[in-house]
Amino acid sequence: MLDCIARVEEYTQLQRDRFFGSRLIQDAVVRNLQVLAESSQRLSQEAKSVEAKIPWRAIAGFRNIVVHDYLGLDMETIWTVVEVELPPLRAALERLRE
Repeated sequence: MLDCIARVEEYTQLQRDRFFGSRLIQDAVVRNLQVLAESSQRLSQEAKSVEAKIPWRAIAGFRNIVVHDYLGLDMETIWTVVEVELPPLRAALERLRE
């Protein structure tokens, strides 16, 4: 999951214009968010309970949206996930890794 976040950060350089300026980057980001969300379902309940503030169920639900409604994805929403949701998730995953 941390690798997926690192790739998203690498591809976008956390710059909105970079993300919106390239369909290739958008596709790469969406794919990594999909893998990240799928991977979250493999975390143990114990790990999830340690980081109870992370919306694990919402992450799993997001995976379903990305996979089943790919053509209807709103890139503004995807960017919000990158900008707002990934930083606290990264921090939680780093704490779990310790």
